[in-house]
Amino acid sequence: MSDFIVIGAGVVGASVAYRLAQTGASVTVLEAGSVGGGTSAASFAWINSNGKPPRPYHDLNVAGMRAHAALRDEFGETPWWHGGGNIEWFFDESKRSAQREKVERLHAWGYMAQWLTPAELSTLEPDIDHRAVGDSPVAFYPDEGWVDAVVFAHAMLEGARRSGARLRRVRVTGVVTNGHRVTGVKTAAGEIVGADVVVNCAGVSANEAAGTPDLHVRMAPTPGVLVVTQPAPTTLQRVIHAPQCHVRPDGAGRLMLHREDADHTVTEATRPTLEHPIARDVVKSAAQILPALADVGPEAVRVGIRPIPADGFPAVGPLPGVSGYYVVVSHSAVTLAPVLGQAVAGELTGGRPDPRLEPFRPGRFVEVKR
Repeated sequence: MSDFIVIGAGVVGASVAYRLAQTGASVTVLEAGSVGGGTSAASFAWINSNGKPPRPYHDLNVAGMRAHAALRDEFGETPWWHGGGNIEWFFDESKRSAQREKVERLHAWGYMAQWLTPAELSTLEPDIDHRAVGDSPVAFYPDEGWVDAVVFAHAMLEGARRSGARLRRVRVTGVVTNGHRVTGVKTAAGEIVGADVVVNCAGVSANEAAGTPDLHVRMAPTPGVLVVTQPAPTTLQRVIHAPQCHVRPDGAGRLMLHREDADHTVTEATRPTLEHPIARDVVKSAAQILPALADVGPEAVRVGIRPIPADGFPAVGPLPGVSGYYVVVSHSAVTLAPVLGQAVAGELTGGRPDPRLEPFRPGRFVEVKR
């Protein structure tokens, strides 16, 4: 049985480590920070396959949603999972047209999507101000939800540890090779940690962890800013995608807010503080949807860098020209984490390629010169 190193203990790395350890493999997880503390902790964490064409990418995300649901049978309870669905409306006519086309496509693909009447919307979420909706068609996607990504990552890693995996708090600065084969990694302290296979799940830091440019994946990372409110007097239970703001519960009465135009106000170097001018502005936007937020302020601001491969789709698999090295990088990491854990572990220990991953191999845009 091979010795595996998994770089990164976010939602993907923890899930991969869990499934690898279950096979009896020797697994060491190397994490520079805290478990689930990177992009996983600064994610809206919406679980969906809502607008993710083409069909292979849609299907992979649906498999991720089903894998999340199946964890209840495996763990007995899944306190990180919050269902209830997603409610969506638009003001702009071009976006409404795209929404209609999307709902028709999702129907054709067997994905749950329906239109809500004003009365049905009031029944589902009575705190939404109907003036914020106006005459907009309202779509509802009942199978969607959100995940507490940090709790999920901890649960997966704890499951991995119960199966013998080890966690070390070190920063990986490069992959070590001997000819065309990977033999381990180098840490920031100069230590060489040996392994038969290195699985790079470091997300936005994947290329930094890889070291040599020959092992880099072309990336197009983008910043995102989230605002968490103080505890709010609202009964909101679902994910809301509205023109004014995106809103979801965040536990203990708090709400998590995201506004797409706010992302342009931050960079990778931004240090999130309540003094950032966007914080109260985003809460005001959400109060247009939920009047209960009128007297509620921001409690936290989180800035994350989304690890997006250059063409927007996941990069999962070995790199051409080198053996013993496997990359798992994806923007839809929270939705995909449980299915990627299963699929990656199956490929690495079973030796059979998973056909669901074939369209997403990193070799499609990686040139390895050796």
